[in-house]
Order: sequence, then C-alpha cells, then structure tokens
Amino acid sequence: MPEPITETLSREPTYAEFWPRYLRAHARPATRAVHCAGTATAVALVATSIFRRDWRLAAMAPLVGYGAAWGAHFGLEGNKPATFGHPVWALLSDARMAALMLTGRLGPHLEKAGLDPHR
Repeated sequence: MPEPITETLSREPTYAEFWPRYLRAHARPATRAVHCAGTATAVALVATSIFRRDWRLAAMAPLVGYGAAWGAHFGLEGNKPATFGHPVWALLSDARMAALMLTGRLGPHLEKAGLDPHR
C-alpha cells in the first residue's frame, strides 16, 4: 500500500518534501488519469461559467474536481486524499501534476519520487 501523504512528521514538510509524497500517493496511472480528467473538467467549467456568465457552472467545478480525485483515492489507490491534510498544496500539486501529464513531462518527477513512469 502506498505511503500515506499525511504521515506524521516532527514538523510541517516543505513543499519540496510534499511533492514526491504527493506523487507516491498517486502511484497508479489510473489515479493520475482520473485526477487529470477531473482537474481539466473543473477548469473547463470555470472558463465556461465566465464565458456564459453563469455562476452555477463555477459552483460545480469543485464538486467535479474533488469528486473525481476523492473517488480515485478511495476506489483506485486505497488511500486518503492529500486535501485532508494539506488542502492548498494538494490543489497546487493536482494542477502541477495535470499540467506535467498533459505536456508529457511527468516522467522525471515520478522517477525522482521512486515510481516507475511507465507503469
């Protein structure tokens, strides 16, 4: 089972320490894919809400984004979402992971975190 991202430390981790733990909590490619799809859909909802001037679409964005991510953690990865322990860093890391995935640059980050980027 992957290490919990909310493991107890004697101090708060730096973001540089948090990032590899975040990636290890997303070890399965399917988990990362669901996160990426949820993030992309949430961004599209916000953009569409601005374009259409319909706040209801923006209100749906967190439900879709977090719903997908939490579903992936509980259903696929079998761990607790990082949002529960570090909500801001988890949100930033989710966007970072999605951007790196979409641009094909996530592999080196996975390797550095001790994960097989081809798995």
